[in-house]
Amino acid sequence: MLPLLALIALVGIAGTLAAPFVAAAPAPARVHLTFAIGIAPLILGALGYFVPVLTRSAAPPPRVLAAPFAALAAGVVAVAYFAAPAAWPLAYLAAAVIELAAVGAVLAWMARRARASIGAPHPCVRWYLAAAACLAAALLAVLVMPYAPAQYVALKRLHLHLNLLGFVGLTALGTLQVLVPTAAGAADPRAAARLDADLRWALAGTVLVAAGAAWLPLAAAVGLFFWLSLAIRIARDWFTLYPGRLLAWHGAPPSLGAALAGFTVTLVLGALHGGGTLDPRDAVLAFILAFLLPLVTGALTYLAPVWLRPGAQTPWHESVRAALGHYAGLRAGLFVAGGILAGFGSAAGTALAALGLALFVVQGVRAVALMRP
Repeated sequence: MLPLLALIALVGIAGTLAAPFVAAAPAPARVHLTFAIGIAPLILGALGYFVPVLTRSAAPPPRVLAAPFAALAAGVVAVAYFAAPAAWPLAYLAAAVIELAAVGAVLAWMARRARASIGAPHPCVRWYLAAAACLAAALLAVLVMPYAPAQYVALKRLHLHLNLLGFVGLTALGTLQVLVPTAAGAADPRAAARLDADLRWALAGTVLVAAGAAWLPLAAAVGLFFWLSLAIRIARDWFTLYPGRLLAWHGAPPSLGAALAGFTVTLVLGALHGGGTLDPRDAVLAFILAFLLPLVTGALTYLAPVWLRPGAQTPWHESVRAALGHYAGLRAGLFVAGGILAGFGSAAGTALAALGLALFVVQGVRAVALMRP
């Protein structure tokens, strides 16, 4: 399931990058290709994998396994609406209801697993709970829109930021702090304490940025400060522990480290957008290129072999991982540089990121060849 969802996510991102050049699809339809069809189902599926590991519990029940595909269906409905809103006037509400049901099932399951875990659950689980709650709140904002037309723009901004920083940001930053030490092959002794202490600031930062973007710009500035402080602390600890791994040419750590760098860059670009310097569409594209692309490709580099052949790690796992991670440092540089350029409105940014994605596809083909018996 997870390899399929990851492939769909990459196709969704590729569709977002290609759409301006091959079709006249509206910007919201292009963005929802990435987030509603690609990233949301992948994250819900990944939660079904990580939560049992972190709570030392059994695999999720069928309703949780079905949630990513319900979210995928909701994403298809949302893209159809934004591509032709006159033809599907209420489709966005239907999409929000379906997605809300999917995230509600996952959120309730995670809460039960956290309560039933032996001892305190890993602090990353609380990041996942907060992320799912942010997505639920973002979807509720969509459902309120028809009843508060004067607040439509504010609710749209609230929805966007609760999704980007809340759902995607909290899930990703929580997971990275668990995954980077695993991929680097060395423990991060500060990770659990950092996750435990920083969630309040990350969640407060998310709420302040979302509410500030909707109604009070000064609150958004405070929220961005919280997020930037958190990201800088993580980067400081990682570069103290894993400088050689993060700056290597090959492997998963360069991509995962670049995801944190890209996230930090997009926070700065978001501040410029909030100040009226950058187009908001360019800021969202920068988030996709500089953050999501290194995040997804880096996570796949390390996790795809585990998802395809669970169990004890073998030379096969290492060979597939090596194939997927070949020239990951170069790819990471292309993604982050592309995101920066795209954030300032340059089409060259999309071209650089597309080159990095094409390189990953080539490495993926090599990895598939290694998977044959």
